[in-house]
Amino acid sequence: MKRNLGNMVGWAALAVSLASLPGVASAQVADADQADEDASWQGDIGEEIIVTGSRIPTAGLQTTSPVVAVSQEDIQLQTALTVEDFSVKLPQLSGGVRQGSQGSDSFGAQVLELRNFGQSRSLVLINGTRAAPFSFRNSADVNALPASLIKRVEVLTGGAAAVYGADAVAGVVNFVLNDDFSGMQASGAARLSEHGGEQYGGSLMVGGSLGDRGHVVVAADYTRRTGFEAASRDWAATPGATIPSIGGFFTDVSSGRTFGFTDDGQFTLTPSAVSNISDQYPVVSGLERINVAALFKYELAPAVEAYGRVMYTNVQTDETGTPGANPPAIDQVVQISETNPYLTPDIRSQLTFVGGVADVRVQRSLAELGVMTYNTERDTFQGQLGFRGPVTDNIRWNVYAQYSRSTEESPITGDGLVRNSSGQSVFGQVVNQIDIFGPNGEGVAAALGSTIFSNGRDRDQFVTSATFSGTFDDFVVLPAGSIGFALGAEYRRETASITQDTAILTGNTYRQGVRAAYSGDFDVAELYGELLVPVLHDLPLIEQLDLGGAYRLADYDRFGTHGTWKVEANWKVDDNVRLRGTYQSVLRTPNFGEFAADTSSLPFSNLITVARLTPRYGGDPCVLGTGDAAQCARFGAPGVGSADSFDPAYLSGSYFYGGNPDVQPESGKTTTIGVVLTPEFAPTLNITVDWYELDLEGAVGVIQPVAAITSCYITDPRADNPLCGLVTRDPTTGYFVDAFVNQQNLGRINQKGIDISAVYTLESPALPGRGIRFSYQGNIVTSYTIQANSTVDPVQCKGTFGATCSSDSTTLVQPDYRHDASVSWLLAGGLVQFNWQRIGKVDNSAPGATDSIPAQNIFDLTGSMDLNDMFTLNAGIYNLFDKEPPFVASGGVFNTFPDTYDILGRTYGLSLTARF
Repeated sequence: MKRNLGNMVGWAALAVSLASLPGVASAQVADADQADEDASWQGDIGEEIIVTGSRIPTAGLQTTSPVVAVSQEDIQLQTALTVEDFSVKLPQLSGGVRQGSQGSDSFGAQVLELRNFGQSRSLVLINGTRAAPFSFRNSADVNALPASLIKRVEVLTGGAAAVYGADAVAGVVNFVLNDDFSGMQASGAARLSEHGGEQYGGSLMVGGSLGDRGHVVVAADYTRRTGFEAASRDWAATPGATIPSIGGFFTDVSSGRTFGFTDDGQFTLTPSAVSNISDQYPVVSGLERINVAALFKYELAPAVEAYGRVMYTNVQTDETGTPGANPPAIDQVVQISETNPYLTPDIRSQLTFVGGVADVRVQRSLAELGVMTYNTERDTFQGQLGFRGPVTDNIRWNVYAQYSRSTEESPITGDGLVRNSSGQSVFGQVVNQIDIFGPNGEGVAAALGSTIFSNGRDRDQFVTSATFSGTFDDFVVLPAGSIGFALGAEYRRETASITQDTAILTGNTYRQGVRAAYSGDFDVAELYGELLVPVLHDLPLIEQLDLGGAYRLADYDRFGTHGTWKVEANWKVDDNVRLRGTYQSVLRTPNFGEFAADTSSLPFSNLITVARLTPRYGGDPCVLGTGDAAQCARFGAPGVGSADSFDPAYLSGSYFYGGNPDVQPESGKTTTIGVVLTPEFAPTLNITVDWYELDLEGAVGVIQPVAAITSCYITDPRADNPLCGLVTRDPTTGYFVDAFVNQQNLGRINQKGIDISAVYTLESPALPGRGIRFSYQGNIVTSYTIQANSTVDPVQCKGTFGATCSSDSTTLVQPDYRHDASVSWLLAGGLVQFNWQRIGKVDNSAPGATDSIPAQNIFDLTGSMDLNDMFTLNAGIYNLFDKEPPFVASGGVFNTFPDTYDILGRTYGLSLTARF
C-alpha cells in the first residue's frame, strides 16, 4: 500500500507539472471585494481564497464548519508583540503553554490548545499549510510568526483530519499572512506591567511589486521580555515551599551533636533543617526573539505562478526546566579534616576528631549554584516553494513542497556532577577545600557547579502536496449551482532526535534524574478528495441546500493505513437563516515522545518538592484516611495517620516516564450542528450558534500517580484494578516506591458544548462617529468526561480544575463557560473598545475536595487612532482593575494556574505604526 500511494503522489505531481505548460487557458479573475459574496477566485492568477477547513473556496459565513476569526484590527488593539498577546482571549483556546508556564519543556514557545484536548491535538497552519513543529511533539510555536505580518487568524473549532491530515482532532488554527502588502511599515510597541515585567519590541515590513508580474513582502519583528520573580507578586508567595537549609544542618556522627547556620549565616545549636528561597524563583522568564519572514509570488508564464515563503526565528530564554527551580541539595556523610581552614571554634567544639578526621553528616542546599536554569536557544526555519495556476477557467492546480527544521540546545546552570570520573563523590573530595559551613560559602559554586548540556533537540519536517480544485462547470452545472471539488495527494516525512549530556544519561547530576537520548522518524503518503454538491435551491424554506463530503486515505510506515472522512450539509433557509452541520472522523498519530522516547526517570519525591509537579501526587489515601480500608490492607499500606505521606522520604523510588513503541494512533468522531442568523431587519447583526461533540477513543497519554492512586484506593478499590500496579509500595514499610507513567492508549475523552458568536453594529445619525459595535464570543461546555482506562468509569470534568481532569497535564483548568465580549465606539479615524473576558467558576476535581475557584473577570480598555495618513497610535490598559489571579491551596504553581489566568496584573500597552 505504501509503495502504491507513493507512486500516486508522484503521478499527481507529474500531472500538475504537465498542466503548468504554456498554452493552458488563464483563470477567471473576480473582483476581490466580491470574493466573500460569490466565493469565486480572487486576485492574480493562482491566488485563491483561503478557506480554513476546506480546499474548496466558499464564503466566510457560508462555510459549513464553524470558524472564529481574529482580525488585524483586533491584533493591533492588543498592541500585540506576539501571537500570545491576543490569542489568550479566545474562549475556544484553553491554557496550553504560555509565558508563565515555568518548568515546561517548551522553553519560550507559546503552544495552542483547543478545548482542553491537549497541545498535540490542535493543528497549526500558515496559509493553509503546516507550521513548523518543534521538540518531540506535534506542537508549533505560534510566537515564531511575526505578529506584524498576520492578516487574520481563523480558528476552526472542530476536527479536520479529512482535509488536513492527522493532528486536527480538536480543531485547526490557521494564520493567514499578508502577502499583498505594498509600501513600508514600521512599528514600535511596549507592554508594561505596574508590578514588574514588560515586553517591548518593534517590526519592519516592506512590500512591493516585482515588475508587473509578482509581489514580495519581507517582515522582521524583534521582541524582548523581562521576567520577574515570585517576590514581585504578593499572591506568588509560597511559605510552604521549603528546601534543605541553605546554611546547613550538620550532625557529628560519633557524638550525635547537631549544629548549623541560619539563613543569614549565624551559628546555632538549634538549627532549622529547612529554608525557603521561593521568592527568588522566576514566575515569568526573560526572553529575546527575532522573527524574519519573506513571502513572494511571481507569474512565470500566463498560466503558471510561483509562490512561497521563507521564515526564520531565533529565540533565547532562561527557564527553570522540568526539574523546577530548587537548587541541588546534599545529604551525605563526609570526613572533615582537623586542618580544615573554615572550622571556627564554635564548629570545632561540636566535632569529634579521630586520627585528625571527623565523620559529619551534611544536610544542606547548594544555593550557591543559583536557581536551576535552562539557558535555551532555539532556531526554527521553514521554506516553501510552490507553483499554481489554471487548468481551465474553473479548475486550478497547486503543487508545493516545504521543509522546516527546528534546532535547540539548553545548557543547564545551577546543577553539578555527583561523582567524578573515578566514581568518587565530588562533594566528598572537596569538603576540606571549600566553605560548606553557612550560606554563600566560599568556593562552593566553583567546585561543585557545572554547566550541563541537555536537550539537544532537532526536529525536521518535509511536506509535498499536489491539488486540483475548482468546479465542474466545464462539464456540468446543476440547477442548484456549481459542483465544487478538490482532489490531491500529499507526502510527509518527519524526523526528531534528542541528545543529552553523559551526566544526564547516567543520572550523574543532582537534580536532572535520568533522561534518555533517542531518535525517531516516520513518513506518510496520502490521497484526499472533497466534494461540495448543490442539491436544491429556490424552494419554499430552501433557498439553497448543499451537501458535501471529504475522504483521506493515509498510509504510515509505522502506524499502518487509515482512512478519515467527513460529511456535511449547508442549508440556507432564506437570507435570514442558514443551518449547517458536519460529522467526521479524526485521527492523531503518536508523536515522537509517545512512540520513540526511551524510558527516563526523576526521583519520585520531585512530585512533592517541585511545584510544577505537585498536581501529579495527592498523598496516600490510606494514610490520610480517605482510602478504602480493605484495599489499603490488601496492598500493605501504612495505617491512618501513621506516617506523613507528603514527606519526600515517603516517595523513595523513581518516577519513570517515556514512550511506548507499541502505542497506536488515536481516533474518534466529531459532530457540529449550527445556525447562522443574518436577519434582514438588522443588516449589521450576525449570530452563530454551534453545538459540538468531540469523542476520542484510545487517547494516547499517561496516568499520573494522583489518578492511579485515587482509582485504586478510593473510586475503584478492587484487587484487580490495573491502575494499582502503576504505583508500587515497599513490602516492609508500605510507603510508595516507584511510579510508572509511560505512554499508552487509554480510554476515552469526550466533550460536548456550544459556541456562540454575535456581532452587531448600531448605526444612527444621532450617535457620534461611525456607530457602536457589540461583539461576543462564548463557549459553554455541557459535558467533558475523561476515562483514564477502559476498566474504570469516566470522570465528569466540566467546570473543574486539577490534574485528575487534565488530558495531558498541560492545562489544569477546565471551565464550563468562557466568553470574550466587547463594545466599541467607532470613530471617524479609529475606535475605542471596552473588553470583558470571563472564565467561569471551577471546582476541585480531586475526590472529596470541596474547594473551588470563583469566576474570574478581566476588563481591558483599548483604543486606536489614525493620527494622520502616516501614523496610527494604538493604546490599551489590560486588566484594567488589576485583578490578581485566583488563589489555589494546592495543585497549582505559585498558588495559581498561570496557564489559564492573567498573572501580569494591570498592564499598559502602547504602539505607534508608521506607513510610508
